Amino acid sequence: MKKLLNGTIMAIVWTIVRIWLGLQWIEQGFYKISQGFDAGGFIKAAIANANGDSPTVQGWYASFLEKVALPNIDLFNILVPWGEFLVGLGLILGLATVPALIGGALMNANFIMAGVGLSGLDSKFFVVAMILLFVGKTRYYFGLDRFAIRYIKLHFYKNAANEIKASA
Repeated sequence: MKKLLNGTIMAIVWTIVRIWLGLQWIEQGFYKISQGFDAGGFIKAAIANANGDSPTVQGWYASFLEKVALPNIDLFNILVPWGEFLVGLGLILGLATVPALIGGALMNANFIMAGVGLSGLDSKFFVVAMILLFVGKTRYYFGLDRFAIRYIKLHFYKNAANEIKASA
């Protein structure tokens, strides 16, 4: 089973999935960067959705949005679109794949908690990111991480460099 999951065919499958997810992120980020982005309305709506008989946003998260996100809206208006764009770029290139997947999953989790709902695309993207995080090195076999990680290990970690030289 391990051989099947770590084989070249699965590396191709996971690369296609990774690039597809990256395209989704880069498209959203590029649109927000080029068209201008203001998260204020979204955050205010999420805070409002924490009230009523059946709130869609948890009170603790609405409190976070009200006390942290809203006062720092200018920062969030930069972080969200550029974060989305950079997550997409990292996934498409297969460079810093794990940090990109974690960053994307955290953004998805925040969008879901803000009331986007489990039926939205964010929940699907979150699931795909989680799967890619757990499939192992095949997620970046056809990507720049394959070379970058080897370079980092060779030049910054003596024990890993000795292991790489011994296996070559």
